[in-house]
Amino acid sequence: MRLTVNGTEHEVDVEPEMPLLWVLRDVLGLTGTKYGCGIGQCGACTVHLGGRAVQSCQIAAGDVDGPVTTIEGLGTPEAPHPVQAAWIETQVAQCGYCQSGQIMAAAALLAETPQPDAAQIDAALHANLCRCGTYPRIRAAVRLAADKLREG
Repeated sequence: MRLTVNGTEHEVDVEPEMPLLWVLRDVLGLTGTKYGCGIGQCGACTVHLGGRAVQSCQIAAGDVDGPVTTIEGLGTPEAPHPVQAAWIETQVAQCGYCQSGQIMAAAALLAETPQPDAAQIDAALHANLCRCGTYPRIRAAVRLAADKLREG
């Protein structure tokens, strides 16, 4: 089966029922996407599928219907995505485990809603859990990223 991940087409020899999460981590070696719960409740495995945020543990590889972007494809250390830059500037992470999923959800939100209010941020990130409780910093980083994107 062919999958386009982070702009590169890959031929993967997996069962169509294999969750996308395991294809990304175990087959393609993209370990930035985290395994949290495996039942779509924590958001640690959030990636973009055709530009929308999805939980990769809940998508079978055979059901992938567009390009996949993982945290590795969002930005680079030299040129971080504005959400990644805002995360660093706001010092969101504590343990950091949920951060790739949080960032991917936030980037998808801002692509669709460039200037979200607090309720829209909460709604978009409601499925992304942070055990450290950095939600105030997460919201601040999303607002900062929105400003960075607006400024160009």
